Amino acid sequence: MKALVVYESMFGNTEAIAGAVADGLAGTFEVTLADVATIPSAEGMGLLIAGAPTHAFGLSRPRSRLDAKRSGTLRPGAEEIGLREYLNVSPMLTGLPAATFDTHLAWLWLPGSAARAASRHLRRLGCRLLATPATFVVTGTAGPLLAGERGRAASWAAGIAALLSKEQHRV
Repeated sequence: MKALVVYESMFGNTEAIAGAVADGLAGTFEVTLADVATIPSAEGMGLLIAGAPTHAFGLSRPRSRLDAKRSGTLRPGAEEIGLREYLNVSPMLTGLPAATFDTHLAWLWLPGSAARAASRHLRRLGCRLLATPATFVVTGTAGPLLAGERGRAASWAAGIAALLSKEQHRV
């Protein structure tokens, strides 16, 4: 079975979590790990996991990505397209199992979550959400991740893989 882990990352922290998620799925799935800027297709996938940094109470927008660019050196192309835009151009994904995650600053805990916003988008696209949106903590704007977050992300993803595998064996 195939899985797509698609992520938006400004400074590399969300990309690191996405990599850990891919590692957690690897024993069960053939995983494609892709930056949203590549506009990867979810066609033919058995699972979609989407992740992004939390910006201004939710998914980034062009303005919040520009603000992030002013605060540090972004990864090349990071300001051009985010998970919001990727999901806005996605075709319907009816019945596709999915889950979402985000990264969030440890020292600035405001309401809102990119993962919750992405899960609402995925639900509107017809996805079947398998898990509560997950949040992974970054110690500063440019990182690093809080100690243990990569392992926690891999475990979270392995749990999703086990749940989906168990569901499919019941069928």
